[in-house]
Amino acid sequence: MNHSIPTTPEAVRKQAAAADARRRRQARPVSRQWRRRGLMTAYIVFVLLPVYWLLNMSFQSNSEILGALTLWPQDFTLEHYAKIFTDANWYMGYVNSIAYVLMNMLISLAVALPAAYAFSRYRFIGDKHLFFWLLTNLMAPPAVFLLPYFQLYYTVGLFDTHVAVALAHCLFNIPLAIWILEGFMSSVPKEIDETAFIDGYSFPRFFVKIFIPMISSGIGVTLFFLFMFSWVELLLSSTLTATNAQPIGSVMTQTKGASGIDWGALSAAGVLTILPGIVVVYFVRNHIAKGFALGRT
Repeated sequence: MNHSIPTTPEAVRKQAAAADARRRRQARPVSRQWRRRGLMTAYIVFVLLPVYWLLNMSFQSNSEILGALTLWPQDFTLEHYAKIFTDANWYMGYVNSIAYVLMNMLISLAVALPAAYAFSRYRFIGDKHLFFWLLTNLMAPPAVFLLPYFQLYYTVGLFDTHVAVALAHCLFNIPLAIWILEGFMSSVPKEIDETAFIDGYSFPRFFVKIFIPMISSGIGVTLFFLFMFSWVELLLSSTLTATNAQPIGSVMTQTKGASGIDWGALSAAGVLTILPGIVVVYFVRNHIAKGFALGRT
């Protein structure tokens, strides 16, 4: 393709302006891309900085933590982790927390699956009002139910047990699980149920072998939120327990001794508290991605 050489000043200005506009159009996406990368990098640093600092403190001695500011451990030590894994007061806190969290997840899922199926497949008098009433439990803070739970559990002998905390968390987790699962189940056509029953499937067999695999993403999302609530909730779990079922969050609030706060052990405990959440997210990451795209969340 032949390009004519401009011979007049006006033509030269027009060609220069066109070339400058092309350079601007080509440079604009690059500048935007670098701007986005810069903002993303700044956001990641802002989010991960507390986690790094917590990890950094867990490998420092208490004197170094309280001394000069250091970006990495100058006197690397594992004594804080050794203390947590050898001191029963520390590691039993993790055992207790994991015990009642798993119990709550199993109870909540076992109750929410049939309840969500009923809300998604059947219409009955007051179904909308009942569904809304379930959601209102999520609008109240846990402190509202603290006193009745404490008196009830102390009377029936459930105080300071894993079951007590697991059942208390069900008040919030079961409505949340029903709400999430109902959205996934409603997206499954009812014709699948009818076809399975025509083929001779009983309801339990159909529900376990056909229906549950179809909403596996919803179950993964539900388990993620159930775990997150029970794992980080502190008010009910610390008030309804004393010594036998004391969670790790409650143990971490009792690190002050005669020599002051044990910052190193507290930092190491914080790092170990984050790990179960990372493990849960790793195993349900694919379901979470699908759930955020398809479900209520």
